[in-house]
Amino acid sequence: MRIEAHVTGFIEENCYFAANPATRETVVIDPGDDAPRLLALLREREAVVVAYLLTHGHVDHLTALAALCAAHPAPIHVHPRDAAWCFSARNNLPGFYDAPETPAAPLVPVEEGVALELAGAHWSLVETPGHTPGGVCWKLEDDRALFTGDTLFRGTAGRTDLPGGDARALMRSLRKLAALDGDWTVYPGHGEATTLDRERRDNYFMQK
Repeated sequence: MRIEAHVTGFIEENCYFAANPATRETVVIDPGDDAPRLLALLREREAVVVAYLLTHGHVDHLTALAALCAAHPAPIHVHPRDAAWCFSARNNLPGFYDAPETPAAPLVPVEEGVALELAGAHWSLVETPGHTPGGVCWKLEDDRALFTGDTLFRGTAGRTDLPGGDARALMRSLRKLAALDGDWTVYPGHGEATTLDRERRDNYFMQK
């Protein structure tokens, strides 16, 4: 799969395209902001969007979702604990973002143990609450790629001081990631990509 990172919005959130080069089938992960630019990139690549995957429900990770769904309808896979509030007024970020528009596409509830075939690739998820109640990390199995949202970053971890955050839950989630088999390329919700081995070795929060 061809994985591209596109930094969106003033919070510099990472939206990812994971595309099958042979078919142009594309999975969009966390379309945070800058919908016109993301739409232009999808047109330029002649992308066939087959799914949207959300790592969690915060507004900076899904503000562009409704606009992308209007142009490229596809199911939206999201944990039900975050689906319950992510398109409501609770998701306002005053002074920065209004609550995101509800997309005209089906919300597909996902939980740990789900296995999906998307764009010719195998996907699964790890439930990683703590930053939000329904936070997840998406595993692109064949590529050993791990999309961690705001659970794990290069050298640090997600904050837990926002509504719904839970520091103890986040520590349990990080231990779960640390216990995954072998190495994975980590694609976080903000900042640079890293590897799971690097974070196991150097990240203080992975060693607690």
